[in-house]
Amino acid sequence: MELGSVKHFLRGKIILVTGATGFLGKIFVEKILRVQPDVKKLYLLLRASNPCSATERMHNEIFGKDLFKVLREKLDGDFGSFISGKVVAVAGDVSSENMGIRDVNLRKAMLEEIDIVLHSAACTKFDERFDTAMLTNTIGASNVVNFAKNCTKVEVLLHVSTAYVCGETEGLILEEPFQMGKTLKGFSKLDIEFEKKLVEKKLSKLQTQNLKEEMITSMMKSFGLERAKEYGWPNTYVFTKAMGEMLVGHMKENLHVIILRPTIVTSTYKEPFSGWVEGARTIDSFAIAYGKRNLTCFPGDIKTVVDAMPADMVINAIIVAMVANASQCYDNIYHVGSSIRNPLRYLNLRDYGYKYFTEKPWKDKDGKPVKVGSMSILDTAGFQRYMFINFLLPLKVLKLLNTIFCQYFQKMYLDFNKKTLIVMRLADLYKPYLFFRGVFDDKNIEKLRIAARQGGIEDDLFYFDPKMIDWEDYFTNIHFPGTVKYLFK
Repeated sequence: MELGSVKHFLRGKIILVTGATGFLGKIFVEKILRVQPDVKKLYLLLRASNPCSATERMHNEIFGKDLFKVLREKLDGDFGSFISGKVVAVAGDVSSENMGIRDVNLRKAMLEEIDIVLHSAACTKFDERFDTAMLTNTIGASNVVNFAKNCTKVEVLLHVSTAYVCGETEGLILEEPFQMGKTLKGFSKLDIEFEKKLVEKKLSKLQTQNLKEEMITSMMKSFGLERAKEYGWPNTYVFTKAMGEMLVGHMKENLHVIILRPTIVTSTYKEPFSGWVEGARTIDSFAIAYGKRNLTCFPGDIKTVVDAMPADMVINAIIVAMVANASQCYDNIYHVGSSIRNPLRYLNLRDYGYKYFTEKPWKDKDGKPVKVGSMSILDTAGFQRYMFINFLLPLKVLKLLNTIFCQYFQKMYLDFNKKTLIVMRLADLYKPYLFFRGVFDDKNIEKLRIAARQGGIEDDLFYFDPKMIDWEDYFTNIHFPGTVKYLFK
């Protein structure tokens, strides 16, 4: 690969970003504007019914965030005029044809101008409604590819997926594409068109039954999990993302496509400052429950590798991959993770969490420090015994007492039941990853790192080597403090 200055590459470029209100999308926008103010234009596709709503979302959900404080301070009073001169909020929706862009003149200009497309829009809830996840993660991917193919000067489309499209595969997981119709169960074949019709039929049937929206949502969530497990995926998120990858590969034709698969994305390591995080992810959900003393154990293998990667490193990998592949004639799939080069284990996370929350306990609404104990990591059988003895058996007793002494025990029962539901929900959603036996091959991303070091890339600005991370320092001094600041309520 012949690489050069990233800043030089970005100068004068026009970039389309989907998912700019999401965690990674925001960081990408901030990074581009901060390191290369001479980028020509950023089109941000935002789910909105009209331009005014899109602009309002852009200012409230993107540029109004703490993430942009460094850029705001750098530009001082010129921040507003700089943003208005560089960024265009586009009302639309990836789940619709032409990405839902109704303004014909705007759409024509975009098709003529865009150099790079970053597609990061996604529904990331593991148990999202099947229809919602399918529209965004699967159909949305095909709509973005179709739009990019019609862009007259586009150099590259980078599609952000997830490393966990592999399901519960064990061993070394290669950076290989998904073939159309491939499932994680060798005896079955996946027909995406059939799944689309199936979800439409299911939703239509539920809507004709005059059910409450809450009931429809619950049933569509269960339906998504059912279809995912039918083909070997543990949840609706990774199932619909895998189908999205299939469509991208199948439909790209001459379009130059990169598929980038991050692992568990955590708070920023250095830029624009350390510890910024938004939205509780796998690790954060447990940290919040543990720090509030709602969680004293969880199921898992203490030796299992937790593949984490700070968000700014993921964004740096995205940008360098764009530079490296913009003029190449081959496609690449990149795993962006740490399990091969700097493995982190649940044992480490447990110890770091205990150290941090013991030294700096979270304070409840009354200002009282919450004292945590050492968390137990149990195998499946051990966790089931723990749940029965500590939660399910007392819950039955509380229910009995509640029927006899209703007023006295009501609050105790509700508080106890709430904690029980938190523990059981976390255990059910994250169980496939708490016992995950795979590690992610990163030969392609390592080639990219080598090329970046040798090719004039600004490595002080576009670092993405997990070997540079001291996990204990990162979690105790960066990630957990950031989680408490931005995610604890």
